[in-house]
Amino acid sequence: MNLEKLELLVQGTSKKLFATNRPSYAILEFTDEAGNPRDTRKTSFAGKGEINCGVSSFLFQYLENYHVPTHFVERQSSTDMAVRRVEMFDIKAIVYNVATGEFARRFRLDDGRPLDYPVVEYFLKDPALNNPMVNESHAVALGYGRSDDLRTMQRIATKTNAVLKSLFERRGLLLVEFELEFGDAGDHLCIGDELTADTIRVWDRKTNRKLDRDRALQDQAGVERAYRELLERLTSAT
Repeated sequence: MNLEKLELLVQGTSKKLFATNRPSYAILEFTDEAGNPRDTRKTSFAGKGEINCGVSSFLFQYLENYHVPTHFVERQSSTDMAVRRVEMFDIKAIVYNVATGEFARRFRLDDGRPLDYPVVEYFLKDPALNNPMVNESHAVALGYGRSDDLRTMQRIATKTNAVLKSLFERRGLLLVEFELEFGDAGDHLCIGDELTADTIRVWDRKTNRKLDRDRALQDQAGVERAYRELLERLTSAT
């Protein structure tokens, strides 16, 4: 697809969204910066944008092959991804397969305990409110979405988890948890934003070695190595 990058629409902490010469499409540019400026995990390094674009493009294309709707169109360059322009929801989902981090602390579970069934939780994307957890009735009552929207998000999240868990397993990886953001494409809902080591917790299945942003808490120097390894293992042939 021949898209011309025009004016900047959104300036994020780790990505930039640009308008294009085709109004229905945008270009998502990945930068080398950390995803959350308030996060103590320092994950900025040269080449991160290219790695994250590679991971996100691969995973979105993989999901599309299994009829999971995303905003992905194609990879445009080493750091640019062509996407459909969608109206993003103020709610995101987090899918948990393993109890770790805040989830484990909240329920007083041993860190690393596998869950008997995947858990899907929803959060309002509002840092000023500390991104509170919400449910379907919150969303409807406060105008963040309709009941049908939340049910569609649940179906997409559940299928995405099943598809990605299987992929990661074949690569010797454990899909611990991941974030999903959603957009309204007009006639359907789809996954938007990104799927990268900034939004996914993934461990080596044998050693539990972290290949995501949590690596920065253990080994700052190993962050770049971990991000690169995730890309290489995901895109390697089975």
